[in-house]
Amino acid sequence: MDELWPTPSSEVADAIRSLCQRLLTETDALVDAFARPSLLAQNDPALLADASLVEEDRELNRSDLVQWLTANVQQPGRRVEPYVGPRTTAYINDLVSRGIAPDFAVAWRVALGIGWRRWLEECVADCAGPDLLVGVLDVTAKSLVQYALDSVAALRQAGLAAAMGHTDAEGIALIQLIANGAPMAEDLAEGRLRYRMARWHVGLVVWIDDPQEADALDKTVSAVRSAAGGGSALVARASGTSRWLWLSGEAVPDFHQVEKALATADKVRAAVGRPGRGLEGFRSSHQDALAAQALMIRLGSDRRFTAYADVELIDALTKERAGARRFVINTLGPLAEADTALRQALLTYVQCGFNTTRAAANLYAHRNTVERRVSRANELSAVKVEDNPTHVAAALLVLDIAPDIVAISPG
Repeated sequence: MDELWPTPSSEVADAIRSLCQRLLTETDALVDAFARPSLLAQNDPALLADASLVEEDRELNRSDLVQWLTANVQQPGRRVEPYVGPRTTAYINDLVSRGIAPDFAVAWRVALGIGWRRWLEECVADCAGPDLLVGVLDVTAKSLVQYALDSVAALRQAGLAAAMGHTDAEGIALIQLIANGAPMAEDLAEGRLRYRMARWHVGLVVWIDDPQEADALDKTVSAVRSAAGGGSALVARASGTSRWLWLSGEAVPDFHQVEKALATADKVRAAVGRPGRGLEGFRSSHQDALAAQALMIRLGSDRRFTAYADVELIDALTKERAGARRFVINTLGPLAEADTALRQALLTYVQCGFNTTRAAANLYAHRNTVERRVSRANELSAVKVEDNPTHVAAALLVLDIAPDIVAISPG
C-alpha cells in the first residue's frame, strides 16, 4: 500500500512496538470496551436480535484490532492493510443474505473514539518525555485514521461482492420480515416459503461456537429434521455459525426425539422457543429461541440445550451480565461460592414445592442428606429461602446456567 506519511524515528518506532506488544496481551478487554458500543451505534434491530451475528461482529472487531497491533509490531507507525479473511467474508455474506446493511463507517467512528482514548492513556503512561509522546501520537493518529478509512472501504467492497453472488436472499428476507412482526398474509408466506403456517410451530436456533464445525452443524440440523417424524420443517441459514429451524404439525410437535438428536451433537448448541400457532406462533417461538440463545451467550454459559420456557425469568433478570452478577451475590452471599451440591439441593427443594421427599427422589439422594444440605445452604444464603423463595431460586438458576458468573469480575 502507498505510504502517506514519513517513516517514524527509531525511538518512536520502538515505543510504538513496545506498546502494541503489550496491548496484544489485552485484546479481549480492549474489544469488550468498544465492540458493543459500536454495534449499538448502527441501530440495526435485525443484527442486534441475533446472538450469532453479534458474536461474529465482535470477532470482526477483534480481528481488526489484532491486525493493527500486529502490523505495528512488525512495522511501527506504517499504513496497515485491512485483512478481510474467510470468517469476515462469511459474516458479510450472512448479512447480505439477511438483508442487513450495517453502517461500518458509524461503527468505526465509535470504535475509533473509544480506542483512541485508551491509546492516549497508554501512551501518556509509557512515553518517557513530551517529545517522544508527541512523536508517537502524531504517527499513530495518522495510522489509525487511515486504517479505519481503508477498513470501511474493504468491508463495503466485500458487501458488494456478496450481494452480486446471492440467489436466495429473497426467501431469507421474507423470513426476516415475518420474524420481526411485519404484517403479512398467511397464504403469501406459505406460498413463498412452501411451508404451512396454519398449524403449531416450535422455533429453534442451532449454532456452533467454532466456525470450523460447520459440518457438524448441518449434520445436526438434518438429524433434527429426521427426528421430527411426520411433521414438516423449515430451515434457514441464518449465518455461517447458526441455523434457524421451525418444526410444525397439526398438534404441538413432540420434542422428545428432537432432544435426543441434539444430545448426540457434541459441538452443537440449541435453543428452543415455546410452541405457538399460526403466523404469530411462527414468529413468537422464533423470538423465544433467539432470546434463549442470546441469554446463553450473554452469560457465557456452555449449556448445550436451552428451552426458553425454563429460562424466561432469568432472561428478564440478566439483560446485562454485571447486573446478573450483582443479583446473584446480593441474593446468595457466601452460598454463591459454596459447594455446588448445596446449591443444587436448595434449588431442587424449592422447585419441588419445599417437599424434601420429592427433592431427595429427584437428586437420587437420601432424605436426611438433602435436609442437611438444604439447611446448610439456607444458612449461607444472604436471602433466606423462606423470606423470598423466588429470588433465591432465580439466583440459583443463574448460577446453574453460568457457574463462573461470580468468579469473573464484570466487564
